[in-house]
This record gives sequence, structure tokens and C-alpha cells, in this order.
Amino acid sequence: MSLPHASQEREETTRDAFLGGKVHVHQPRRGRHRAGLDAVYLAAALPDTTKGHVVDLGAGVGTAGFCAAARLFDINVTLVELDAAILPLAREGLKDPANSGFANRVTLLEADITAKGSLRHEAGLKPSMADHVIMNPPYYEADRFRASPSMARAGAHMLDERGLAPWAKTASDIVKDGGSLTVIFRADGLQDLLGALKGRFGSVDIIPLRPRQEAPATRILVRAVKASKASLQLLPGFVLHEDDGSGFTPQSQTIMRDGLGLGLPARK
Repeated sequence: MSLPHASQEREETTRDAFLGGKVHVHQPRRGRHRAGLDAVYLAAALPDTTKGHVVDLGAGVGTAGFCAAARLFDINVTLVELDAAILPLAREGLKDPANSGFANRVTLLEADITAKGSLRHEAGLKPSMADHVIMNPPYYEADRFRASPSMARAGAHMLDERGLAPWAKTASDIVKDGGSLTVIFRADGLQDLLGALKGRFGSVDIIPLRPRQEAPATRILVRAVKASKASLQLLPGFVLHEDDGSGFTPQSQTIMRDGLGLGLPARK
């Protein structure tokens, strides 16, 4: 799918600023998943000391990978996406002048991360190619939740009958031993996520994200290390919004608007 003509582009896509203008992404105005808080927090969960090759699986228009590259100067990022309607928008983001400070450290790879190993490898998802993997997989299983009337939006939110297993398998295949995986997922899917990681990753950190101070977590960040035998940790987590409204907490503002990380140390 090609991008709309210039006369149509304003109606069909938007150019949105993240991290206080440090990052700009091009994304569909409607009818598809739109990037937001989840992508920013996923990128912010990478420790400030992160170096090397970061692979963003299911990168969409590139928001999480862009945010990571904008903050971490010692990384190169590969955005992995398959959606033919979204890939041109990720390319537009790479060409956007506002992203010129990091775009030369970001590449785009068209590949199906749920395909069998030989097909993934042929597409460029090579074993042990990454030092770190980040991913924001679809949140819902198709047999448990009603899909969006928009099939495009449903594709971004719905796992197929295999669930999270193909995502975890690909992450384990492409990351080096001792490399890290960082995932953002819905909080009530924690058991499914831990099940998919079992036997592949250890040294698991669970970081709850609560919309308000007294509210239960709606999202979780899970960090893990390939081939580690270290024990699981449940960390204090983060509160996103003030109790009296939808405004961000001061800590959230440093992440969403100032582009800082969560301050989480690396584990081995």
C-alpha cells in the first residue's frame, strides 16, 4: 500500500510528537492501532546503560524503537514489522527531519515473527542477532475476546490460536545468551506471558503500571534475561496519572514528556 497523495495525507495520517518533540511518528488517523503510552514505557524500561543491537518485534510505525534510539545513544535498532499498510509509515518516520538525530541508527526489517524458524531466518531474523529485544505483542486471544469491527485494528490487538508462544520463541531465538527481553502486556495476562517465557528466560522482573495510586495495575512490564537462572522479582512499579484527573504524575511526565528512562538497573 502506498502513502496517500499529499492532498489526502492530512485526512488519512497524522504526524505525532512524543517525548516532548524528540520523536515524531507518522500513523493512521483512524481505523488502526495508534501508538501511545505503552510504546513509550516499553522503550523507557531499557536501562540507561543499554548498548548494542535492540530489536523491536512487531514495531508498528516505530514508536518504541524511535523512543529508545532517541534516549540511548549507544544502541542500533531494528524495527520488525509485517503489515504492508504500516511499513510505509515507519519509513516516513525514518525520513522525518525531526528524527534525524537517531534515524541513522534505526533500520526496518519486513518479516513475520510468528513464522517457522527457517522462514524467519531467511527474512533476516537471524539467531543471536540481538543484544536486547523489546516487544508489545497483541493483547488479546481471538477465542476469548471479541475482535474490533475494524479488522486492521483487530490484527494489532488479537493473538492467533498459538497465543504468545511464537513471540517468545522468536525472541529467544534472536537474542544472545545473557541478552534481555522487555515486554509490555495487559496485567491480567501475566500468567500467560510467564508461561510463554518459561524455559527460555530467567531473571524475570515484573513491573506493574497502575493508572492511579489506589487502582489495580492494568499493564505490566516484564523484563527477563535469556538462559539466566536467577529468581523472579516483583518490583514496586509506577503510577501513571494523578488521582484527581487524567494528568500525568510528575514521574510519568519525566518519561512521557522529558524522555527519561524508568531508572531500572540491568539484571544478569
